Amino acid sequence: MSVISVKNLKKYYQVYQKEPGLTGSIKSLFSRRYQSVRAVDGISFDIEPGELVGFIGPNGAGKTTTLKVLSGLLYPTSGQVQVLGFTPFDRKSQFQKQFSLVMGQKNQLWWDLPALDSFILNREIYEIPPANFDKTLKALVKMLDLKDILKVQVRKLSLGQRMKCELVAALLHSPQVLFLDEPTIGLDVVMQKKIRDFIKNYQQKFNATIILTSHYMGDVRELCDRIIVIDHGKIFFDGKLNTIIKKYATHKQLEIIFANPITKDQIRKLTRAKIKYFDPPRVVLSVKKSLANSLAVKLLKNFAVADLNITEPAIEDIIRQLFGDRELA
Repeated sequence: MSVISVKNLKKYYQVYQKEPGLTGSIKSLFSRRYQSVRAVDGISFDIEPGELVGFIGPNGAGKTTTLKVLSGLLYPTSGQVQVLGFTPFDRKSQFQKQFSLVMGQKNQLWWDLPALDSFILNREIYEIPPANFDKTLKALVKMLDLKDILKVQVRKLSLGQRMKCELVAALLHSPQVLFLDEPTIGLDVVMQKKIRDFIKNYQQKFNATIILTSHYMGDVRELCDRIIVIDHGKIFFDGKLNTIIKKYATHKQLEIIFANPITKDQIRKLTRAKIKYFDPPRVVLSVKKSLANSLAVKLLKNFAVADLNITEPAIEDIIRQLFGDRELA
């Protein structure tokens, strides 16, 4: 049985359109014009127990709206949604104790208090037995290396430390389902790696079902075997990460290290491939999949080559190409 089941989910908004200036303000007193925005437009998917699914797409695609519907924060326009057998927007206490929503741009910790005080408050809110609370807190603090900062005011912590504490606060009640909306946003690459490692270890240890949205494709690449790609409120792709690479990666990359000096004109005359990077002795070319092997042979015959690699393009490039270079988030 699916942990999360979504059938033809729609969420529409009526957005007020005001004309500029005083005249527009006066007109709005008597007549208002609204535009219908389809944030989510008839999506369907199922997620099985223990899956870690990447939910990606450009800004405004409908990702966060979907997570808010799944967590019961928003009531859908139409469609059926089930999470752990519950209808989220009924907001039953039994359901709320079994999931958690972490939003990288929203804080749930009390700013002027130590994180430990917020953890204790959550213990009371979720009615966690003291023995369970102590055991879970100890395990999470160890996994995230937080022992030395639990009694420090949240406002004095770094962004990475605060994000770690946000994760602890969200996991104290041992939720079966976890919605992670941009958990690594704004973090440096070192802290991103630490958060990714924690999410991976937590999911494996507790078999949690996780939906992850991220601005960083590194999060998706390292954590998610399955991805759901959404754009303009509709699902564009749902399947294995490797499948989207095979299906939509029409080109391969040739990375060459030349043994002797080389010019762009020499490469263009021989290959007619797109030069993505040129800083001799390293050159990176983009070429159609069907021509990659023959071009590699031609390069080896005509130039002194120290090293040559044929690789698939980065997942970031593939997704960006699908959305016409629109910003991912």
